[in-house]
Amino acid sequence: MLHCRPRSLDGARLESYHLLESPRSSDCPTRVLRNKRGVPMNMRASIQSVFVISLPICFLLATSLHAATVDGMKIHSTVAGNGSRAVILVHGWTCDERTWKLQIPALSKDYRVITLDLPGHGQSEFPKDGKMSMDLFARAIEAVRKERKADRVVLVGHSMGVAAIMQYARLYPKRTVALVLVDGSVTFPPDSTIRERMLSFAARYADSLSVRRAGIEAMSIPTTSQAVKDQALAMVLSARPATAVGAMEALVDPANWKEDVFAQPVLVVLSELGGDEGPENDLNYMKIRFPNLDYTKLHAGHFLMLERPEEFNELLLTFLSKLKY
Repeated sequence: MLHCRPRSLDGARLESYHLLESPRSSDCPTRVLRNKRGVPMNMRASIQSVFVISLPICFLLATSLHAATVDGMKIHSTVAGNGSRAVILVHGWTCDERTWKLQIPALSKDYRVITLDLPGHGQSEFPKDGKMSMDLFARAIEAVRKERKADRVVLVGHSMGVAAIMQYARLYPKRTVALVLVDGSVTFPPDSTIRERMLSFAARYADSLSVRRAGIEAMSIPTTSQAVKDQALAMVLSARPATAVGAMEALVDPANWKEDVFAQPVLVVLSELGGDEGPENDLNYMKIRFPNLDYTKLHAGHFLMLERPEEFNELLLTFLSKLKY
């Protein structure tokens, strides 16, 4: 059970709420957002349906639920498929393993697919000292890899998950076969004003449902369907307020952002949100950082794996097919 305590959202005092596991015939939980009296919260019907439909990844395939540990906290993960080659999928800021629900059926035919909730996210426990860092996220990924008895792995990261898997590759290069960087930053401006602006946004996002909804709108393009927005919103609405602030502090920490070179094969998949601005859109810069680079853009918003799953899966499977491990 995930217990979240929002303080005051949108100027109104809200009761503590829980993500409760509903009884099912299997071990795969379907979670429903309820207040502390056990009554479902009054959300739009579309959001409620997303919680029921999209949550139990194991509903799609026969998967098992395990909990690795790092620094004494349990890290939730799910595995699907029985292939000898493992792929670990890592979600972004204030999201969880539901990010990848449309990739698991396609990938698990030939690969062992491991999804996880980073510390403080989803069904994983919150750090006991309240502090998050990219080192912690990388060590959580490593704990899951060990617990799942995978040897060398391909890591796929979305948004903040890009920074997490890049840090993993720095700390555990011998375990890293390749990286897939999905619509996330690979460098960060040294301007402290930008960091402060992002931390300020995270604080407002933590305490306001309307800011969270506006954030999903800002990460969409005109063709993004309401169903995709609702799936993304279901994840961010369930995130703890402390996760929003702590994970953003981890993300903007200058210690994460180096101009190092990654020798592993790298696939970069970008959405159209960034336009032509930013270093990720500078192909010459990206080839310097990632000499063994495949690079593409999709006509989609930030949650492109939910918005264009067939195209995204084809790109990912083509990249994976080139790897020997």
